[in-house]
Amino acid sequence: MAEAGSKDKTEDEWRAVLSPQQFKILRQKGTEPAGTGKYDSFYEEGVYECAGCGTPLYKSDTKFKSGCGWPAFFDAIPGAVNRHEDRSWGMVRIEITCAACGGHLGHVFKGEGFPTPTDERHCVNSVSLTFKS
Repeated sequence: MAEAGSKDKTEDEWRAVLSPQQFKILRQKGTEPAGTGKYDSFYEEGVYECAGCGTPLYKSDTKFKSGCGWPAFFDAIPGAVNRHEDRSWGMVRIEITCAACGGHLGHVFKGEGFPTPTDERHCVNSVSLTFKS
């Protein structure tokens, strides 16, 4: 069994500490329906953390309105997010996960023409996040 507060948990331990929706998204790579997440149209100043382990992932000054139905960020806190090739759904996408606990966050899309410094859109499930002001 993992230590209390550990980010290295078994799937049963994750299931015990996450809500069913958080478990589906963070541990089973699910996706919340577009436009339903509480952070989609939320623009207060602060930091977005991993809902699974509390690791800071995104600063509010990197969040932008993309119109995609999920919170969008143009960059993560350095070292907080890992990228993986995702070939599910018959296409190639870049999945993003929490670097600390491996929780699924969403996907990164490049070259969409948004007026951001990175020309990237980190499309993140609200369920994967908590917010601290």
